[in-house]
Amino acid sequence: MVENYKHDDRLVLTLDAGGTNLVFGAMRGCRFVTERIVKPSSSDDVDKCLTNIKSGFSEVMKMLSETPSAISFAFPGPADYANGVIAGDLPNFPAFRTGVALGAYLEREFNLPVYINNDGNLFAYGEAMSGALPWLNSELANANSRRRYHNLIGVTFGTGFGCGIVCDGKILMGDNGLASNLWCTRHPFDEKRIVEEGVSIRAIKRIYRQVSGDDRELEPVDIFEIAEGLCDGDVNAAKSSFSSFGRCAGASLATVCSLIDGVLVIGGGLTGASKYIMPSLMEELRGSLEMLNGEKVHKIQSSCVFIENEKSIGEIATAQSSYIKVHGTQQTIRYNMEWRTPVMLSRCGASASISEGAYVYALSQLDK
Repeated sequence: MVENYKHDDRLVLTLDAGGTNLVFGAMRGCRFVTERIVKPSSSDDVDKCLTNIKSGFSEVMKMLSETPSAISFAFPGPADYANGVIAGDLPNFPAFRTGVALGAYLEREFNLPVYINNDGNLFAYGEAMSGALPWLNSELANANSRRRYHNLIGVTFGTGFGCGIVCDGKILMGDNGLASNLWCTRHPFDEKRIVEEGVSIRAIKRIYRQVSGDDRELEPVDIFEIAEGLCDGDVNAAKSSFSSFGRCAGASLATVCSLIDGVLVIGGGLTGASKYIMPSLMEELRGSLEMLNGEKVHKIQSSCVFIENEKSIGEIATAQSSYIKVHGTQQTIRYNMEWRTPVMLSRCGASASISEGAYVYALSQLDK
């Protein structure tokens, strides 16, 4: 199915909706076929925002020689995505807090089916359908391994802590459309806070400021450069801010990985500092907890492997299996003796995966 979509001739209009800019385009075969159109979000004025959304899609359509099959994009929540209604406490789109029937509005304006989802879901779907998951399974096939993966957890490190889950090719939406809301679960090291207070851009900035006493208004890229020794600042505090971030993310994700049992793929702008984030994150995933009798139990029952190179692929491909006799017969059954959970950074980036996820999701819905 995935390969078919990569060669699909149908066009889908897409939108990258940010609090500052709206970026429009059109995709065919999981690739953009038009230049991007950029409009201001005007996120504090619903009339201006809707006018800009309509204008952006209209300009993209003028570049096309045929009618698109659908409109599909990610938009910040909370929202009733199934019905295309954006409503709730949206920090980046305050004008939408009282509720906007965005899907129905666009369907009426363009006479096209409209599919809206959150970026965490579409990031995971893009990675599952045309990114990390097919790449990993292809590498395992090339290594003559029988092992294949079918489930994926996708998380994004950026302004917030985004998450999406795909099981056997389907996005886990939940009965209320609220599945994978990891961001608002409990902070593993501060029980009064949500985990996003430890896994976000604001967390990096806050921790560096607290540890270093440096009151400058620094962005994560500045703190990364301090960690690298490229500009003035507290090197240890900079490294500590990313390490604390990774530890918090890892502790939270350990529970998700235990529940879902699939490939973990990480994307988002902060992965540029992965050299300082991933060690503590992997340490948490590989960590253990204790029972009342003192016996230690691994948080995740499989071994977590960070896919960095061919050696990492080999560690998964060569996981041991054996044969066991069926009692009372000569029949033998092959079974896995070692379990592996692959952990990967996105190979194509969060933005590209979200766009590909939006494209494939629209076509999969049309093909039902």
